[in-house]
Amino acid sequence: MSSPSGSHKLPVREGRDLLQPRPLTVRRGVNPYAPGSAHLTLGRTEILATVTLEDKPAPHMRGKKEGWLTAEYAMLPRATHDRTPRERGLQNGRRHEIQRLLGRALRASMDLRPFKNQTIYVDCDVLVADGGTRVASILAAHAALHDFCDRLVKGGTLSEWPLLHSVGAISVGYVGAELRVDLDYAEDSTARADLNIVATDAGLIIEAQGGAEDGPLTVPEYIALLNAGTEAVQGVLRELGRQLT
Repeated sequence: MSSPSGSHKLPVREGRDLLQPRPLTVRRGVNPYAPGSAHLTLGRTEILATVTLEDKPAPHMRGKKEGWLTAEYAMLPRATHDRTPRERGLQNGRRHEIQRLLGRALRASMDLRPFKNQTIYVDCDVLVADGGTRVASILAAHAALHDFCDRLVKGGTLSEWPLLHSVGAISVGYVGAELRVDLDYAEDSTARADLNIVATDAGLIIEAQGGAEDGPLTVPEYIALLNAGTEAVQGVLRELGRQLT
């Protein structure tokens, strides 16, 4: 989200309807060293997600004999129009916020009981950013976890499928008076309100993150964002599932 839309000419959406997400493509198994990986594009935004399984518990899970999943997010220096310096030392607030969102979303989708005393790391790296990097990262991470779980089940390491839900995300917002789904950078930078909706393929909401920039929203406006976003996530997950099978 950024500055109010009143001072900007509203971006024209070409090639798709207001409630239509950008084209999505995904390839899994793209990293030969990771036990699960996926490369995902959502419009011009590109994400590489990899999964690593470590045979030791996360520090806060020691002694509990339970598994844990954690996520990390980073953006390559030339993922954006101008070069963004690589982070040194302490991570910035935006990155930390996105990592926590990723972790919550992915843990809500997975049965971690088979991974006792183990930690699953999901790394999401933004290769190209054109809006929606956090929602595209959730989709890429889910695809990488699908790849990871598929290998474990087919290899006999796991007897049951550990993914409880297909989980995805999409951005939705008001650009001027128009409710639009899956905002690109130009739309996001002029939106008067936007949300990132994280939901399952069954339409269950995991998280709604965001709010108004240019004056408050009415309850019906907010509910319209939730409904449009949740429906869009289900459509995106259907397409993602089609490409993963």
